[in-house]
Amino acid sequence: MPRFAANLTLMFTEVPFLDRFAQAAEAGFEAVEFLFPYDHPPEAIGERLRAHGLTQALFNLPPGDWAAGERGLAALPDRFEELKDGVETALAYARATGVTRLHLMAGMADRTDPAAQASYRRAVAWTAERLGMEGLDLVLEPINARNMPGYFLNDFGYAADLIHGLALPNLKLQFDLYHCQILHGDVTMRLRALMPMIGHVQTASVPERHEPGSGEMNDAVLFAELDRLGYDGFIGCEYNPRAGTRAGLGWFDAYKGARA
Repeated sequence: MPRFAANLTLMFTEVPFLDRFAQAAEAGFEAVEFLFPYDHPPEAIGERLRAHGLTQALFNLPPGDWAAGERGLAALPDRFEELKDGVETALAYARATGVTRLHLMAGMADRTDPAAQASYRRAVAWTAERLGMEGLDLVLEPINARNMPGYFLNDFGYAADLIHGLALPNLKLQFDLYHCQILHGDVTMRLRALMPMIGHVQTASVPERHEPGSGEMNDAVLFAELDRLGYDGFIGCEYNPRAGTRAGLGWFDAYKGARA
């Protein structure tokens, strides 16, 4: 049966961030993820995880100035030193939370620009090797241009080719079912083709990014396919609740009952 991680950046926003861990555990989640932990001390995050018996499934490396519209630094040639500093910051949170995988955002850059391509490849290779020293995986996530216009990594094939070419054992693909459906469609066949390199999965309905099962994708079929393919990681619930988090958890109740 699939295992789900509540995304605390988007879910349980009815309460302050540090209180969302308790809310997720009470709702039956065994893991959490979020975009960024950096507004809170690493010890505070770790304490919430331990207090509520939760696993930290994933979070992102520092993205630059998020409020100013930056969405990562990897493809920006003149930001490499800042990126390296950010990796060290993230590692302090990784040690406090016990997370085993981190996501590197690519940044806003033209994917056809040779300088951006070279910068991204260098940043990915360096970051994967640095995380490998700590026993951690690095994941890369293609993001659709409707949600994030101008984002460098906007193609699953490009990501897969880079991961295959670098051939680093801890470099994996972050496969968001939502982004894949919008970018390419044919999600099941891509799962089958790319499963050997998938390190984390996320989901949301298409097109409105609400609860699984409320859009055009048959999420239950995709979850069953992940089981059939042997995926044993968490599925991150990176969706915007339509009318309050708890009111929209009917889809999750079926999986809780099956796992009990």
